[in-house]
Amino acid sequence: MTTTFNSSAAKAVYIHIPFCKHKCYYCDFNTYALPVPPIDEYLEALEKELQATVEKFPPEQIETIFVGGGTPTILEPQQMKAFLQLVNRYFPNQHEQLEFTMEANPGTTDVDKLMVMKAGGVNRISFGVQSFQNDILKDIGRIHDNSEVYESIRNAKKIGFDNLSIDLMFGLPNQTLENMEESLKQALSLDLQHYSIYSLKVEENTVFHSLYQKDKLPLPAEEEELNMFLLIMNRLDEAGYQQYEISNFARAGLESKHNKMYWNNQSYYGIGAGAHSYLQGTRYINVKGVQDYLHAVNQGLPISEEHRVSQKEAMEDFMMVGLRLMEGVNKEDFSQQFSQSMDQIFNKQLNKLINHQLLESTESGFKLTKKGILLGNEVFAEFISSL
Repeated sequence: MTTTFNSSAAKAVYIHIPFCKHKCYYCDFNTYALPVPPIDEYLEALEKELQATVEKFPPEQIETIFVGGGTPTILEPQQMKAFLQLVNRYFPNQHEQLEFTMEANPGTTDVDKLMVMKAGGVNRISFGVQSFQNDILKDIGRIHDNSEVYESIRNAKKIGFDNLSIDLMFGLPNQTLENMEESLKQALSLDLQHYSIYSLKVEENTVFHSLYQKDKLPLPAEEEELNMFLLIMNRLDEAGYQQYEISNFARAGLESKHNKMYWNNQSYYGIGAGAHSYLQGTRYINVKGVQDYLHAVNQGLPISEEHRVSQKEAMEDFMMVGLRLMEGVNKEDFSQQFSQSMDQIFNKQLNKLINHQLLESTESGFKLTKKGILLGNEVFAEFISSL
């Protein structure tokens, strides 16, 4: 089936900084512990890719920029200043409500660096906290401790950042319901705008996967992990945070605009080693290794794979990512994008999931039930190669 659906102009930009001081034991992202090729050399390569990208895919009005990693805040203040100047040169801020997020590791954001970030247009920071128990942090390979979390948040607020988020994880080795509750208590005491809370997934090519295969990874029982998730949802709801996506909670109006671009299946730029893009109905994957990336940008766009998305795939993606949002999927949006009826295309799957009380009808479409939130992967699996 050829691509006949509308592919909107990209309004989102993701930029990858793949460097870390130390690779966490659960991480399978495209990241590399220092020392690696000089960061300055990587920034020069980013400029080449940015220039080639905007020449081939001229940007319109960008609404969100997200700098991830790795640890973007591993850049020194002068490197950070140069990097942000690059970003603003090729994606100038033309949108009044631009959301410009940078991921950070606690302990890597002193006052000087934060001032450079703010001056360069960053207006949202997402800190990778993961846990407030120092022993758990050590067990998962994190290099910060509890005190650095508080210091980093305090510094960010002092500089004037008023849109802050932290990541927490549950289902970690040796984690209990009691210390998950203590982590939540400490997290909520920070009085932030947004919280992302993810369950551990043991991925291949990680330290944890190797330990798991040797039966040396002391994970919580499945029932205790489920109870952790229920606790998380209850505590954040009681504290006034809206669960707007399976793993994300925010105060009203402070949801992650960038991530909602993904969940609404919108187009986006992906810049940097191993970054993914979705542009004009085609998905692109950049060369992954840093040295290979540095070489590839000298030849043009550093693309290792590209895949034209069929209408069938796009419809499946629309359902899978859209149902992650608590508001669910909208039938009218589906019809406008694909010129077909959601009920007609996915009648069998929708009826099955409704009968199993995993989905429910809304005025505009369908959304997960409370049971469906807990069994989201079962729901999404129904839409994989279902046509």
